[in-house]
Amino acid sequence: MYPVVILAGGMATRLGNISRVTPKALIDVNAEPFVFHQLRLLKERGIDQVLLCVGYLGEQIVERVGNGRGFGLNIQYSFDGPRLLGTGGAIKKALPRLAAPAFFLLYGDSYLECDYAAVQKAFDASGKLALMTVFRNERQRDSSNVEFADGRILAYDKKKPTDRMCYIDYGLGVLRQEAFAAAPADEPFDLATLQQDLLRADQLAGYEMCQRFYEIGSPAGLEETRRYLEKNLV
Repeated sequence: MYPVVILAGGMATRLGNISRVTPKALIDVNAEPFVFHQLRLLKERGIDQVLLCVGYLGEQIVERVGNGRGFGLNIQYSFDGPRLLGTGGAIKKALPRLAAPAFFLLYGDSYLECDYAAVQKAFDASGKLALMTVFRNERQRDSSNVEFADGRILAYDKKKPTDRMCYIDYGLGVLRQEAFAAAPADEPFDLATLQQDLLRADQLAGYEMCQRFYEIGSPAGLEETRRYLEKNLV
């Protein structure tokens, strides 16, 4: 299985005071940091290698998570440095720490009980530089931002969604390192910009997920995730 890169460096402004002194990855979810739930799930899905991209209050994450042995994982870290690099810039900086030519990308606020092996298989079969998983959202959970039909992504735009966009970026992707070859080093940029460039070059595959996602990026999402995990995890 490919390694997983987790984007855990954002400031989580939508959570307000909750994340002012605690990074989002360490927010309490049923008496444990959220990232603990993520890591255990990844191990259950066959993942062995994890790289955490950290920035804001990242030292706290390193202190709590450590090298990953407690989760049966090998965990590395990549720090943004003196300024936040954005989602794309953080990944670009982390690439030298990855031995594999491709990797899963997981948002630091997402809990995804999907079949990671099936996603990897679909990516390998696509022959493209990247894959985005999508979920039919119909504007129910955040704003829909993907137009998807016949197994293909037709449009993706987080800032200017259209009426034809009934799907949402699910929160799990796969990318080859070479997808970042032309990206600036040590400069902030948004992963979404790169994904749009890949889509225009016909290098972004799509894969539909049928199982809903859980996230802690908003107060409502955090509370819903807490309820779900309390009910479904023993």
